[in-house]
Amino acid sequence: QVQLVESGGGLVQAGDSLRLSCAASGRTFSGYTMGWFRQAPGKEREFVASINWNGGTTRYADSVKGRFTISRNNAKNTLYLQMNSLKPEDTAGYYCAAPQAPRTLLHLTTYHYWGQGTQVTVSS
Repeated sequence: QVQLVESGGGLVQAGDSLRLSCAASGRTFSGYTMGWFRQAPGKEREFVASINWNGGTTRYADSVKGRFTISRNNAKNTLYLQMNSLKPEDTAGYYCAAPQAPRTLLHLTTYHYWGQGTQVTVSS
């Protein structure tokens, strides 16, 4: 069974940075696209960023492009999200996710496994 555990969230001020981590276990980490999503209170879950199996291709939501960077360390089975220039509107629970199928194209990936989330709160 695939398990995803996020960490690194917290309370920061606008303009600060945070790095989220997602530790994966239960299957070979490399070979699978991975993604980050977020959900704010009263809002639907939204896509943040994704990365292909070898880290060579990434995709971002327009709202975070230029401020967030997704990366992965396949040797450590860990996914990262570096968040810079944080804004109050970035406040949300952040979730990492993984698909069932290997080596899916970023824009065609359907996510099946989800972590429990880590809270990011940005004060103005």
